Amino acid sequence: MLIRSRRGFLRDAIRSVSAVGALGAMTKFGEMNALAAPSSSYQALVCIFMEGGNDGHNTVIPINTAQQGFNLYQTARAGMGLSQASLLPIANGNDVYGLHPELVEIQSLYNAGHAAVLANVGMLVKPIDRTAYNTNNSTIVPNALFSHSDQASQWQTSIPTGLGSTGWGGRMADLLQPSNAGATFPSATSTGGSSLFLTGQQTFAANVPGGNATLLNTVNTARGGGLQQLLTFDNGLKLVQAANGTLNRGVNYASALSGALSSAALATQFPLTGTDGSPNLLAAQLQTVARIIKVRGTLGLSRQIFYCTIGGFDTHGGQLGIQDSLLQQVSKAVSAFYQATQELGVDQNVTTFTASEFGRTLTPNGSGGTDHAWGNHHFVIGSGVKGGKFYGQFPLLTLGGQYDATQRGCLIPTSSVDQYGATLAQWFGVGTGNMSTIFPNIVNFPTANLGILG
Repeated sequence: MLIRSRRGFLRDAIRSVSAVGALGAMTKFGEMNALAAPSSSYQALVCIFMEGGNDGHNTVIPINTAQQGFNLYQTARAGMGLSQASLLPIANGNDVYGLHPELVEIQSLYNAGHAAVLANVGMLVKPIDRTAYNTNNSTIVPNALFSHSDQASQWQTSIPTGLGSTGWGGRMADLLQPSNAGATFPSATSTGGSSLFLTGQQTFAANVPGGNATLLNTVNTARGGGLQQLLTFDNGLKLVQAANGTLNRGVNYASALSGALSSAALATQFPLTGTDGSPNLLAAQLQTVARIIKVRGTLGLSRQIFYCTIGGFDTHGGQLGIQDSLLQQVSKAVSAFYQATQELGVDQNVTTFTASEFGRTLTPNGSGGTDHAWGNHHFVIGSGVKGGKFYGQFPLLTLGGQYDATQRGCLIPTSSVDQYGATLAQWFGVGTGNMSTIFPNIVNFPTANLGILG
């Protein structure tokens, strides 16, 4: 009865704790701390992971470029194509592209020089072309290429041919721990649930709910006091004590954050509901991120990494309407967050970037949707971005052509996740000499920094 009642008590108490430290991974990584130099300047990276595989073909569209015109896109997309008149035009030098019609706010950020497009990025072991791909050489092709779980894991770990137990965000946080010496809250925070991306050997990420939810409501109650007694009780069971340590760490994180956020209001208004009245959960997450950034000084943080999610992009059917709603949420949420960083005076110091496990096929599947593919287009946002232009190589949308791994417009990436991450990491303060520890395959690529950030 004692064990059962204790479990029930802990279960109820845990449910009231919304900021709980995640368990770190188990690979040896401690020696990296000595390689990072402390810095007094503030910088933050904010990852927005679009779960399910966003259709990049309808996110960024070539209208009139030196290589191709709109007709190539329109022919390949068949009934999945958007009309040229509906697109939001943006320029990349003399080339004209169009953004999805719901990306109004991102178009404005791009035209103002605060957003950039990274074209055709994806998980790679090394540079590869159509011929090499079709040799089915498993040593140069990522494992389980079109699997959601495998590709999401690979994106977050940058380990394309095996299982990774730490993410590249967590490894960066490990490396830069000296910058946050004395902090009372983790440098890594997820507002989208447990994240492999933020898992490090020494970094214990905090999970924090989006919006203005109360982060902890038991610390000053009888339940909270009882919880603390249970957590400090020495029962001699190592497994239970380890679990208690994790929960206790979460309670401490929540206490520190709750106190700091008590006066962390923002003037910026976040679009917490869409035009159809549905909740914009990404906006709620980014609002929380902005509030945590506001209290960074109180928490003792000079480097922070955040992970946010928005799901629903696995559009095998009904894609046009679904993507309309989702991209509208992304655009409005990102714009509000950028405004909040301006309000806080850190828009030069905060870089937001999008990610998704893979792109989708150029050709539709006959069910009003598209299927799993490979390369995809992404956005990088912030005043530190060399915006208003494209980076990487935008592919020809020719079915069965040099950029098509299949016959359906499955793009072979021309930039790797390693290059994408290394570009962000160097801006974040990771030295070039440490880059291969964060991204083991970066040595396979001729250019580690894509030049997106100043």
